[in-house]
Amino acid sequence: MPPTPTLSSFGFPKPGPGLRAVLLGLFSVWLTLALAINFGGADPALFFALTGNVDDILHGQLWRLLTAPLVHVPTGSLRHILGALLGLYFLSPSLEQSWGTRRFLGFLGLSALSAYLVQLLFVLAWPSLGQRLVPAHWFGAMPVVSAISIAWALHFKARTLHLMMVLPITGKTLLWLTVGFNLLAVIALEDAPHGRLAPFGAMLAGWLLGGGTPSPLRRWWLQRKLRRLDAQARREAQERRRAASLLRVVQGGKAPPRSDDEEPGPWLN
Repeated sequence: MPPTPTLSSFGFPKPGPGLRAVLLGLFSVWLTLALAINFGGADPALFFALTGNVDDILHGQLWRLLTAPLVHVPTGSLRHILGALLGLYFLSPSLEQSWGTRRFLGFLGLSALSAYLVQLLFVLAWPSLGQRLVPAHWFGAMPVVSAISIAWALHFKARTLHLMMVLPITGKTLLWLTVGFNLLAVIALEDAPHGRLAPFGAMLAGWLLGGGTPSPLRRWWLQRKLRRLDAQARREAQERRRAASLLRVVQGGKAPPRSDDEEPGPWLN
């Protein structure tokens, strides 16, 4: 789990409407599944039907890529759900305030999808290593916390926050801590319900979608669009020059006076 930072003012951040909805949604899903399985006699298979699983996804159960970030360990521990909620709570408010709710929610959704899609592709490309790094069922919003950390570090480079309410660090330090922690988790083969590769897909999304305004991905798209418009303008200019070169000036007007023995001159009719 990435380190949980707090803002430098030591005050509790005020979540925006988007973050409030996300936190309430994640907690509601966890509470419903926990009550149903632990006290309602529900089959635990209900929970595993929502988690990510490579074989099931390849057999057409694509919804697992969307539901896996929403579910957390329903029995035996609070650490998983609390880690996700606290990680989102302490860094997200400033991003939502800066970006707006629409961009913020889109960032969370695409980061979660990127996390588990990258992990799935890695397992398919390198099955032997993927089986060691990724559990059979993977789930949880913790990878999104890594994406938020990267986006926050790149967006607020000059701002200082307090790690664990004590240690002041800059955005650049948070960036290296997030990347380093996830690398060490792979080396240590840390037991992670979300899998050890999902945070890297999330961090990639954190950079592409959150590394500034506009984001690197949007800047690339705008530059590509500008190059396409420039190329179109050059083609249109060449066509206009080509069309102008086909036009000829026809001499008109009255011919100069001539003597009787001269041949008739040209006249414009």
